[in-house]
Amino acid sequence: MLFLSITLAQTANVSWYLLPLAMVVSLVYSASRFELPDRILQRAIWLFLQIIGFMAMVFAVLWFLSYKM
Repeated sequence: MLFLSITLAQTANVSWYLLPLAMVVSLVYSASRFELPDRILQRAIWLFLQIIGFMAMVFAVLWFLSYKM
């Protein structure tokens, strides 16, 4: 069992954890700021898109800077 979990940890791409992590962070942050469920979901979706957009821009800049290194 330990070998299986170590093998899965080595083969899993860590970047797939960014989407659920950004989703949870935006939902918890929005829930701590607003009271109405509609407003919480609206702001959580907007914050999630901002987080993903910012990470995509940082990735693009780093990819561009490291291209043909």
